Amino acid sequence: MNNVEIINETGIDLDYIKTMKDLIDYAIKHEKIKNVIFNIIIVDNKYIHKLNKEYRGIDRPTDVISFALEDNEDLIESDLRILGDIYISIDKVYEQAKEYGHSNLREICFLMIHGFLHLLGYDHIKEEEEKVMFAKQEEILNGFGITR
Repeated sequence: MNNVEIINETGIDLDYIKTMKDLIDYAIKHEKIKNVIFNIIIVDNKYIHKLNKEYRGIDRPTDVISFALEDNEDLIESDLRILGDIYISIDKVYEQAKEYGHSNLREICFLMIHGFLHLLGYDHIKEEEEKVMFAKQEEILNGFGITR
């Protein structure tokens, strides 16, 4: 059984939380994983800026930060997987959706799946890793029906 919490810390009424929940359920099935626990926390730029500075040493807000608890799959001894937390800046969602010319829903879903894949160990530091991760993001989003 999966336990994914979407926590809105912004005070803004977000009408796409249900779609986000359905998408993350789809992504979990797509990745053929089960018994996962993680949180998706929606915050503002001020909060994510603080996280970015404290944990990454970068003194500016960012769009999404993932804190993965599973750094080494060899250490996983249980069927229950506690993956970690994904923080998404709602301010960056609005800004980037406008910049890229798509909906706020598309942007927040993109950032959520991006963070989810980081929790699963995907990365985009190297070009070949980026190709794999970004292709998987698009596959999940398009498969669910969240298109550009």
